[in-house]
Amino acid sequence: MSRLYRDTGVVLRTYKLAESDRIIVLLTEGHGKVRAVAKGVRKTGSKFGGRLEPMSHVRLLLHQGRELDIVNQVDTVESLAPLMVDLDHMTKGMAVLEAVDQMAMDREANPRLYRMLVGVLRTIATNDSPLVVPGFFWKLLALEGVRPELDVCVQCGAPEPLVAFDMDHGGVLCRTCRSGAPISADALQLMRMILGGQLNAALAEPVSQAAHEVNSHATRAVEHHIERRLRSVAVFERH
Repeated sequence: MSRLYRDTGVVLRTYKLAESDRIIVLLTEGHGKVRAVAKGVRKTGSKFGGRLEPMSHVRLLLHQGRELDIVNQVDTVESLAPLMVDLDHMTKGMAVLEAVDQMAMDREANPRLYRMLVGVLRTIATNDSPLVVPGFFWKLLALEGVRPELDVCVQCGAPEPLVAFDMDHGGVLCRTCRSGAPISADALQLMRMILGGQLNAALAEPVSQAAHEVNSHATRAVEHHIERRLRSVAVFERH
């Protein structure tokens, strides 16, 4: 039986192997997260060129190995150029790659996650809304089964006033039960839109303090779930 297979994927990260090879970590459409060796990719004139950089959307022919697959062919599906125009675009792209890398399971097909990743990278390239990445983070958490409670206090069930957000408790809290971080009514409304099927409407909202609140809550929620800081976010915060 042939161990060759074709798939389409997004490069999540890469790291060096030996003198001229590189290990490529991909989220593929049909095989989930795959780790593969690109032989000779670091040599001048490599047949893979620059097509296996993080955020690259590629079509591949791979040979399945016991632990690491081998990249035999690679073709570009979409150009990386729109994501490389400035530090802001690059950092947003790297943030979503890191979150997906932490949550995706090895060799477990997750076509919906793959489509979400391709979609958010396309959106980062064309939409400057500060809610693009946090919107993706909330959708990613919901896909993982950790959608926060946003309609009533998670402690006592009170419908209002909801004044705090705490992922340790799983959502919003009222004034009596509050813990975690404060949340404004506007930020709460944006989060409800994102998780209630109105993401495009949320992205069209004017830039506001509430959007930055949503971003902060989303980052903390992802970090709470993966139990470590997002390196890409920490780098961005230093600039």
